[in-house]
Formats: sequence, C-alpha cells, structure tokens
Amino acid sequence: MSGGGWRPWAERYKPCVAMVLVQLFYSLVDMALKTAYGLGMRPIVFVAYRQGIAAAALLLASLATRGLTLRPMAVGSRAFALLFLASLASATGQYFYFMGLQLASPSMARATTNLAPGITFAIAAVIGLEKVDLRSSRSIAKIVGTVVCLAGAMLMAFFKGPKLLGALLLPATDDWVRGGIYLMGNAFCFSIWYILQVPVCKSYLDPLSLATWMCFLATLQCAVMAFFLEANYIEIWKLASIWELPCILYGGVFASGANFFMQSWCISVKGPLYSAIFTPLSAVITTILSTLFLHEELHIGSVLGAIVIILGLYVVLWGKADDASSEGLAIHSNDSESILEQDCMGVKVESGINLSEPLLSSENADADASRRQ
Repeated sequence: MSGGGWRPWAERYKPCVAMVLVQLFYSLVDMALKTAYGLGMRPIVFVAYRQGIAAAALLLASLATRGLTLRPMAVGSRAFALLFLASLASATGQYFYFMGLQLASPSMARATTNLAPGITFAIAAVIGLEKVDLRSSRSIAKIVGTVVCLAGAMLMAFFKGPKLLGALLLPATDDWVRGGIYLMGNAFCFSIWYILQVPVCKSYLDPLSLATWMCFLATLQCAVMAFFLEANYIEIWKLASIWELPCILYGGVFASGANFFMQSWCISVKGPLYSAIFTPLSAVITTILSTLFLHEELHIGSVLGAIVIILGLYVVLWGKADDASSEGLAIHSNDSESILEQDCMGVKVESGINLSEPLLSSENADADASRRQ
C-alpha cells in the first residue's frame, strides 16, 4: 500500500483504535488489581495513589502546553466548590468500584459500569435536566433501557446460577452480593459525577485543567477517607509487594491519564455517542482475560446479567441518538482547540465509562456558547 493510500486509512480508523485501547487499558487495570488485592493492597489506598499519579502526569502536561505557567488553572470559590463535590463523587465511586472488584469478579465489575448512562438519565429526568415525553418513542426507550440495565445488575448480584461448563447450581454468596451492591453504588456515584459536569463546565476550565484539579482533589479526599475506613492508617500506605508498584503506576498513567487524552480526542473528532458505543467492549475483554489468566468461573447469572445490561445500554443510547443530532454536536472541525472546549463533558478521569455526554450535552453546549461570546 502506497503512502498516499495508507494515510487516509489510518486517519479514518484512528478513533476506533483509540477507543479499543481505552477499553483494553481499563480491563487490564482490573486484572492487575484483582491479583494485587491478594497481596494485601487496600482499595482506598490504590485509588489515592492512582489519582495522585494521574494528577502529577496531567499537571506536567498542562505546564508543557501552557509554557510553564499555572495561571490558566486558577479557580474561583464557586468553581472550587463544584470541583470539590464532583471529585468527591468520583473518589467515592472509585472506592465502591474497587471494593466490588475485590469481593466479586473483574467481569462483573466491568459489566456494571454500563449502568451509568441509565442511572444518569433517571437522575437528570428527576431534577429537570432531561426532558421526558411519554408520547415519544425515544423517551420511552430511555426509560425502558434504564429499567433493563437495573434488572441486569440485580440479576448479576443476586443470582449466580450454574457454571457454564457444569450443572451445579450455586447461590450468590454474601461477598458476591456485597460486591454487586458496591458496584451499583459506583454507577450511582459516577452518574452524580456526570451530572455535576454541567455546572462545572459552565463555571470553569478547559478539559486538561479540569481533570488535573479533580485528580488532585480526589487524592486528598481519598487520604481523608482512608483515615476513617482503615484501622492502621500509617501502615496501609506501605507497599507490601513490588507487584503493587507497577499496578499503581499503570493505573495512574494509562488507565487515568492516557485514557483521558484518548477519550477527549475521540469525542472531539467523532462525538460523544461514538465513544459511548465502545464501552461494553471492556466487559467482553475483561471476561475473556479473567477466564484465561485468573481462572475465573463463569456462571449463567453473570453472563445473562451482563448481556441484559449491555442491551439496556444500547436501548438508552438509541433513545439519545436523535437528541445528540438535533443539538448539533460538533463532530468534525478544523479547530481542535475549540472542539475540546465544546466537549468539556468528555473529560473522563476515572476507571469506568465515558457515557454522560449523550445524556447531558445540551446544557454543556449552552455553557460553551456563552463562554465564547
């Protein structure tokens, strides 16, 4: 293939490759952590270290792109309060996620991240950010998809079922149920995080500075949370094994920092709905890897629940498809900087998914329009 033919092909498929890498990075961090937990690593400690490393990496990127000045990152009192609440929701959600990962399984943990768009829609509808018209098939689809997602999550949490390769019917253990509850709590927290992005984006900041602030505040909040959650506060910060260090570095640099850049870029060139469509891929990758390398036993309840959640997710996304197109989302533009500003909702700091954008994009567009005037 000639150079002239290769370049258009590469440009066309770069967003697809980037989103596949994003989901792969999330799956790999789940695999590594499931192993590290067996060595004594505490979930809240991992979250604190991960956010600290991500904050440092993003700060360096901010300084490199702004000529070693911190002035563009200054915030007012209102913006700081909103950032504090958003980062608290993020830190709490991460803690719930990694507790669920420790108690349940990587495949279940990753599958339940697909609950976030449905829960976000439900909360946004209750507080008036999302319009619901029961005469519209799209609105009905969003409601039905949300209910289907929640039904799939409950199926995974409370029904284990027989093994796929055996006939033994196993009840859900206490740890399995607790893990499922933690994972649903994670989805709820990140739904709150997504909704808080609306006032955050109206008040402040480009995506890079926003992510830096949130990672920094989440680091401090996790340190405070650890004081109340862990008995041996000083001892828990010591790494018990050399294997824990690469897990922390990988989680901060790749699963947080690199994924933030790739998701923001992909949203800037393809739009938020394109990014959302790829999120179930991480559940598939995690299931395959955990079965091959962690010898995870797959059960009917887990597989059926994951399928139901993914079906519900796509029903919700179908319901939002017309909203995204009618709101005139910027899919293509020659000015990448202005697109990144328009896609402030595309900021994704944590492990999990980037699905809030198709749910709350109209308010974000209004905020960006007023900022440019």
